[in-house]
Amino acid sequence: MNWDRVQGNWKQLKGKVQEQWGQLTDDDFDKIEGRREQLVGRIQERYGVAKDEAERQVDSWTSNH
Repeated sequence: MNWDRVQGNWKQLKGKVQEQWGQLTDDDFDKIEGRREQLVGRIQERYGVAKDEAERQVDSWTSNH
């Protein structure tokens, strides 16, 4: 799935994103609003990983869905 589809279907996909990254809060999801860079940033903050690792996780999740 490409990121445009994720962004367009954000409300429907939030549950799947929350399954993958359970430490993200509802407030995080409201701020992310389907934007990839915001998701990467929130993953960095909540999980304490580097930007390239967060991007790798997002890319992996996107390709699997």
